Amino acid sequence: MKQRPAMADKFEIDDIDKLIIGALRKDGRATNQQIADDLKLTAATVSTRIKRLEKANKLRIVAVSDFRAHGYNVLLEIAIEVDGRPASQVANELAKLPEVFAVHLVTGRYDIDLLVVLREFSDLQDFLLKKLSNINGIHSMVPAIAVDVIKYKFDIAPITARDDL
Repeated sequence: MKQRPAMADKFEIDDIDKLIIGALRKDGRATNQQIADDLKLTAATVSTRIKRLEKANKLRIVAVSDFRAHGYNVLLEIAIEVDGRPASQVANELAKLPEVFAVHLVTGRYDIDLLVVLREFSDLQDFLLKKLSNINGIHSMVPAIAVDVIKYKFDIAPITARDDL
């Protein structure tokens, strides 16, 4: 018996879907009726299409806020070299730290790239020397403090069906 393809595999975004996505990017709190009025559609059509996009993992509606609005004043990138343990295990352990908001397994000189937010510079020593140094497998770290954010594009993000995200 042939297995039916997953909805995400056969689903294609059309021009109306793109307009709805564009409207949500402009104002993520817009109601279906507001979007429908702007696009000359019915609210039911907008609602149905949004649900279909979400079910097919083509759309996820999230809130994005500024780090500083939540009291975080330090943005830190850390390149990590792993030794004696699989990088994926170390990355999964790092991902559990509340200060870490992004963990990437990468190619090149280092194995893992972290993005970290801290409330104050005084938190840096504790984070590096107490939290990270206790994680088995970290061979070396190269922290870099962001002094200015030139671009932070949050309206495009990969959508995955992974349950562990």
